[in-house]
Amino acid sequence: MDARGLLAREEFDFDPETVAIEDEATLDLLEPAVREWWVEQFGAFVPENGGFFTPPQREAIPLIHGHDNALIASPTGSGKTLASFTAILNELFRREQETGLENSVYCLYVSPLKSLANDIHRNLELPLSGIREKMDDVSEIRHAIRHGDTDKTARQKMLQETPHILNTTPETLAILLNSPKFRDKLRSVEYVIVDEIHSLADGKRGTHLSVSLERLENIADSSPTRIGCSATVEPLSDIAEFLVGRAEPGGESRPYELVDTRFVREFDLELRCPTDDLVHTPRAVVQDRFYDQLHDLIQDHTNTLVFTNTRSGAERVLQNLRETFAEYDEENSGCHHGSLSKESRQRIEERLKNGEVDVVTTSTSLELGIDMPHVDLVVQVGSPKSVASLLQRVGRAGHRLGQTVTGRVVALDRDELVECAVMLKKAEEGFVDRVFVPENAQDVAAQQVYGMAINEVRPADDVKATLRRAYPYRNYSDSEWDSLLRYLTADYDGMEDRNVYAKVWHDENDPSDGEYHYPDFPVGEPLMGKRGRLARVIYMTNIGTIPDSFTCDVLTRADNEWVGDLDESYLDTLEKGDVFVLGGQHFEYKYRRGSKVYADRTSARPTVPSWFSERLPLSYDLGREIAAFQGELLSRLTDRGKPAVRVWLREFPLDENSVRAIARMFDEQVRYAGEESVSTDDRLTVEIEMDREEYERHYYVHSNYGRRFNDGLSRVVAYRCAQAANTNVGVAVADNGFTVSMPLNRKVDVPGIIADIDPDDVRGDLRDALSGTDLLQRYFRINATRSLMILKRYKGYEKSASEQQVSSEMLLGFADELDEFAVMEETYREIVEDKLALEAVEEILGEVRAGDIDVVQHRVKSPTPRAFGLATLMASDVVLAEDESAVLQEFHERVMESISEE
Repeated sequence: MDARGLLAREEFDFDPETVAIEDEATLDLLEPAVREWWVEQFGAFVPENGGFFTPPQREAIPLIHGHDNALIASPTGSGKTLASFTAILNELFRREQETGLENSVYCLYVSPLKSLANDIHRNLELPLSGIREKMDDVSEIRHAIRHGDTDKTARQKMLQETPHILNTTPETLAILLNSPKFRDKLRSVEYVIVDEIHSLADGKRGTHLSVSLERLENIADSSPTRIGCSATVEPLSDIAEFLVGRAEPGGESRPYELVDTRFVREFDLELRCPTDDLVHTPRAVVQDRFYDQLHDLIQDHTNTLVFTNTRSGAERVLQNLRETFAEYDEENSGCHHGSLSKESRQRIEERLKNGEVDVVTTSTSLELGIDMPHVDLVVQVGSPKSVASLLQRVGRAGHRLGQTVTGRVVALDRDELVECAVMLKKAEEGFVDRVFVPENAQDVAAQQVYGMAINEVRPADDVKATLRRAYPYRNYSDSEWDSLLRYLTADYDGMEDRNVYAKVWHDENDPSDGEYHYPDFPVGEPLMGKRGRLARVIYMTNIGTIPDSFTCDVLTRADNEWVGDLDESYLDTLEKGDVFVLGGQHFEYKYRRGSKVYADRTSARPTVPSWFSERLPLSYDLGREIAAFQGELLSRLTDRGKPAVRVWLREFPLDENSVRAIARMFDEQVRYAGEESVSTDDRLTVEIEMDREEYERHYYVHSNYGRRFNDGLSRVVAYRCAQAANTNVGVAVADNGFTVSMPLNRKVDVPGIIADIDPDDVRGDLRDALSGTDLLQRYFRINATRSLMILKRYKGYEKSASEQQVSSEMLLGFADELDEFAVMEETYREIVEDKLALEAVEEILGEVRAGDIDVVQHRVKSPTPRAFGLATLMASDVVLAEDESAVLQEFHERVMESISEE
């Protein structure tokens, strides 16, 4: 029965004569049983979709049917993953009826999360069982899941009865490619689906996967069709090229099609603020109003998902809801984040799917595409720091096309008010932050080259070509390849003395009478293969890119007393002399040895807030939009005053409190310090304050480009200030700028330093500034472990992250002295390019040099309103909310007194 025949039925809730079938051709591509099942399952949605399919399904199914590589970009809940599976299932059902299927894999589904793979596995049961019922013959299309939790019995069963559709993760795919028995089962793969590809592309898991896909390409009987499923992401062409790779090194990207249906859903977004005065309204009142508003929202909706920016925040919001309102208990509310047990998370996921809970609080663990059809509201507490993250999170609501995505963002901080206002407006306009793909990562290359060498002796050029066909290695140079080979062959004096052994051999093929002659290859051709009898075991038990982490014991140097512990990632932010808070006491950081941190008690004020390492960083692209927003706001404020600014802001999705708070803050800023005290898209402002009480000079750099950018630029500026003034320089970093502090008797022209930095010198300066830092030590450990220089598992022994750190500290000095040592070079590259946003820093400094951005300075007796957040980092124990409020009020009173005097 074709599409018209199906429409002729009378059970639809619309008049078939008045409905245009926009996707009749798509429906007619499906096998009769598949077509009939689809219409029975989704026919009710025809009026909303303009046909039998959602827009991404309508475009994607014909492409996949024609074996075209495709990137499907569409909001959560629009059916993109189902589109991929439907076209593939249709082909498998057809082929099974005509010729039968082999006992091997035809489709690989790769997802970043085990829970997502489990979810898809369950959702495959619905179409498979439904379509089977429509067929005359019983179908035997099999599907299974294979990841790190799959037990040995299940793995053995897959060899005997191989799934035609295999759901897996990037790490497990790499293992399967090196599994002698299962590898042959992958030769028949014709389709690869990479789900949530946007969450993989910007990290090393995605880099690892991109090389695995090229390795799959090497063994597959035919080039598999690659399908990427992504939420709203930019730039689409880069992500598509990341998906498909290149047919030849140095060549063009493989062909692909874009299914761009990113904005097919209706959004109802609004920024809310519990008060129009976040300075003087008591913190307790702000909190009470927030929870009253949140309670009302939850009661007005069926299922509410509340995102916070930290795991502790998710726990705190749930606890306060239960303590404040009798309506919430363990039966109808819950919390979900990565620190909870797998069993606890799965229970919450099941109850969300079934609509059995009124509210669930979470941090990031429910961002990705687990199906939760009953959620009709998402509340985001604080800024999600990027438009892409905002859309991903609020897209969990109204998880069906035709339903409105309802999202409420609550700002409890003055700086976040501005970034959230811009974020929501840009989201309405279709703006999306870019994804940045790491390039030429040597640690991932080391793993994958080792894996290829283990499988078989092969020409070295083939291995290099496989690597360079992957998008992240498209610009991989011969010198980088040579450096990698020197590491893998242990071609450095002293390596084996430190128990770092060669992993591969690399040599020309011997003549036929030679000791190492391989008849399949010409004499003299450079070949490579594995070294060591345990190579395969070492590889299989140590691969992966997700670093282990641990907490560090904090000990006082005076008496070796244990005073608590710190998360290792928090140490990234600490330099010698920084003051942090632990257990309500202040400690000055001195040094770290392995998993132990040594500090001195002090009465000095903290320089690094306790939450620093938990927060997501503001995206650079959104930061640039905030700078442009501030320029537009200043123009309106200067021309027509504060009332005109409020009128303009009411065009944004903001409540009245937010409108008034933003307008008042900028009005007070300009009245106090002038228009040039605000950074815009063509001005970078440096604010200078003399703190005579603390005998310090503070430079507040209003660079709104996000914490990664500010972390990078601040290190260069601090490095040059320390050289110029021959003194210790304190630095505090936030998303909207950074602070440089030094003794009052030291004076440095910080604006001049920024203006004079040659963008070409930034990489070298950052590298020099990293020498001896804990940041370098930590990332060297991570990269040494990824590169298999340090083995996490060996002969049954598992080395903890803290033990890995001790091993890496013993190797770091040796590695840093070696010439072009791949693991060391990757450590510097990752920190400088990925963590410290080198490209963005170079871009802004380039615009400064070109005269497109002016660096201006102004002196103030007290911080301006736009610097309050930066100043509190330097001025108070920000762990205690009441202290921060008191400092903010003091700053604000100084500003208002100055305005009144004028």
